[in-house]
Amino acid sequence: MSETLVINARFNGPAESANGGYIGGCLAKMAGSSTAVSLRMPPPLETPIDIEVEGGQILAKLADGTLVAAAEPVSVDVDVPPCPPLADVIAAQPNYAGLSFHALPTCFVCGTGRENDDGLRIFASPMGGTALVAAPWTPRDDLATNGVVNEEFIWAALDCPGYFAVIHALESKGEKILTARMAVRINAPVRAGATHVVLGWCIKSEGRKHWAGTAIYSPDGKVAAVAETLWIKPRAAG
Repeated sequence: MSETLVINARFNGPAESANGGYIGGCLAKMAGSSTAVSLRMPPPLETPIDIEVEGGQILAKLADGTLVAAAEPVSVDVDVPPCPPLADVIAAQPNYAGLSFHALPTCFVCGTGRENDDGLRIFASPMGGTALVAAPWTPRDDLATNGVVNEEFIWAALDCPGYFAVIHALESKGEKILTARMAVRINAPVRAGATHVVLGWCIKSEGRKHWAGTAIYSPDGKVAAVAETLWIKPRAAG
């Protein structure tokens, strides 16, 4: 297999690079429904990325050979909390940390600067009295094929809630941490037009590394997709 991926500037995380979950989902389409994607650098926007298969991995490389990301099939085993009531999730939305301070306000997934018909606007908010963050999500038709949300948008939806789970656990509003790895398992189709719950929770922290779990629940409360994400705080300059 040899093809080229170009990520539209619309699907940014930081203003100058792609949302990690989005590119992860693009690669996972080629690897299977239970996949891990490791990011080796901020994925560039509007830039040809060559896709190659080597030794059972799917590699995304720039024209000069620089590795952007690697994907491989894995077993994803995460303990998932029960789905909180949708009414409680909606009631928590005014507590979204990004409403008072957002390091990446134009992020396709969680940015407050994106319009309803553009970004996903998944605002994972602290659930009072718990270590969880959660958001309602009703995927639009333009994110889906024949009513089923495309994989890259499922991965994107599973990305940013992990960040907000970590900063909630750290009691920080502006901690700069970046997606390093996502391992995702999709159990069932995510349907456009139906209101889902997206949940995030911090699993553990070790120095600059933080692990989070995220999940998408169908309207019936069943887990449609689950992820384990690794976030890393960049080293201080100098």
